[in-house]
Amino acid sequence: MKHRSLPGSLLAGLVLTAAALTGCSAQAPELGDLSHPGAKAPAGGDSTSALQSLQSLPVKGRAPQTGYDRDAKFGPAWSDTTTAPGSRNSCDTRNDILRRDLTAVTHKRGSTCVIASGRLADPYTATTVNFVRGPHSAAVQIDHVVALSATWRTGAARLSQEQREALANDPLNLIASAGPANQQKSDSDAAGWLPSNEDFQCPYVARQVAVKAKYRLWVTASERDAMNRVLAICPGQPLPTDTSAGVILPTS
Repeated sequence: MKHRSLPGSLLAGLVLTAAALTGCSAQAPELGDLSHPGAKAPAGGDSTSALQSLQSLPVKGRAPQTGYDRDAKFGPAWSDTTTAPGSRNSCDTRNDILRRDLTAVTHKRGSTCVIASGRLADPYTATTVNFVRGPHSAAVQIDHVVALSATWRTGAARLSQEQREALANDPLNLIASAGPANQQKSDSDAAGWLPSNEDFQCPYVARQVAVKAKYRLWVTASERDAMNRVLAICPGQPLPTDTSAGVILPTS
């Protein structure tokens, strides 16, 4: 696998739009510069290097899926009432992430929150996807970088309800992506699925490491090995910038 610098056109779809959104008390936090060597480590990370931070994650087997329930254990989808960064800004999490990751954004008439249309430079496939709210909205979906059911199998079951709801709505763990790619990924970890766009595999794995470190989750042996293979190609890959104000993090 050959690693190259992330093209500017791809990064354009992954940054927060410059214009402030009127009527919301806060903007969605930035996705973060995924390639800059000075990017800040997230809360819970030990280093700006994703490879070094990966070595600090516990390695355990998969916990049973027993008790997993998306709404019951992680709260209603795209809630605006969690402790996740950017929450309680009068916009649900889905629209926050669409506003962050899409360009040429327009809003539904009469709304300063609901995204009506936009254009996604999809990091997973390196293709451009047009988003239009309506029958074909699923062309762009919001992916949990570490799938919620995968977090349940690697430690989220022992988190508090408040922590799990923050995890489900934390912009650190969310990326707008092409619908088919998100569906193909399903609940796979890095051992089972990586973006087809090789230029995004290092930032993608770095983001998974950051989420795992922040919420004190572990990795399985196969997951760690897959992450190591990717990050060995980009040993200086930084962890993405994270905004954790308000999130009550697990202590161990």
